[in-house]
Amino acid sequence: MSGSLPATFVKGFHDEEQVRRMEYRPLGSTGLQVSKISLGGATLSGRFYSDFDREEGIRTVREAIRAGVNYIDTAPLYGRSEELLGLALKDVPREAYYIATKVARYEVNPDDMFNYSGAKARESVKRSLELLGLDYVDILQVHDVDAAPNLDIVLNETIPVLEEFVAAGKAKFIGITAYDVDALKECAERGKGRIKVMLNYGRYTLLDNTLLQHMKAFQEMGVGVVCAAAHALGLLSNAGPQGWHPGSPELQAIGKRAAEICRQKNVELGKLAMYHTMQLDGAATFLIGMPNRQLLRINLDAVFDGLTSHEQEVLQYLRENVFTKSYSWGSTLSTVNRLK
Repeated sequence: MSGSLPATFVKGFHDEEQVRRMEYRPLGSTGLQVSKISLGGATLSGRFYSDFDREEGIRTVREAIRAGVNYIDTAPLYGRSEELLGLALKDVPREAYYIATKVARYEVNPDDMFNYSGAKARESVKRSLELLGLDYVDILQVHDVDAAPNLDIVLNETIPVLEEFVAAGKAKFIGITAYDVDALKECAERGKGRIKVMLNYGRYTLLDNTLLQHMKAFQEMGVGVVCAAAHALGLLSNAGPQGWHPGSPELQAIGKRAAEICRQKNVELGKLAMYHTMQLDGAATFLIGMPNRQLLRINLDAVFDGLTSHEQEVLQYLRENVFTKSYSWGSTLSTVNRLK
């Protein structure tokens, strides 16, 4: 609900007016109330987005938290994202935000990308805490469980190490992430009571509504749903995706056509895509990559003020003429294959 102040509100630090306008929702059974939009760390690094401006990224993180965004997600895979967040959060009260990081996916090189071993997870969490400059994180997640050789290694080797950190007070909850919603559901069911949060990306957008298939199951298990990549990794934006985007030529052409229409109509496709995704019932928060304050403000505007009548018309036109069915770009491993 919006209007009231969340537990993360810090008088004198936050912009109280904006915080009151933000909507906060329960993150499953964790007891955490998280902002409707949250900050994704993948774009806070030059690893995947070459035009990233470090100082602007730091300013964006701080402005986002002051405006009431209280959930941040990062990972070792995202290059220097954790390091940048460590710098950005230095002067931010620790009680003002919740932060999640990940284990199991590390390098861009496909041969070294995944490692689900307990030893690597233990080393990774220690390194993440060091880079972030924090005593604890709120959520530790197993990154892309759909790329693991099998879910047994996730449940019997990776997660037990994360549970050690929870027991030691270095983390509060355990989560899983994946593109494949079936893998997320199976893992959450098999780890019921142990897994409190799941992050799914690109499966509830203007292109794809697959997440709906299991939303009820996640809610019944008390698993908080983090819905990421409303912009389909940049495909649903006027600027278009990076060269490594895993989408097929057909999918890329659809995104390009939509962006062209939006440019002609003087509308930002990314804002329409974000607005569309935020209508999804059942998700606790919508995770967005916002590497600069301009994009942050566009997304806050979509949350606070919705769309203008002109933007609504363009969105309706796109739904009826461009995004006429549900599309998938394959799997987590299809992204890996594009990097080879």
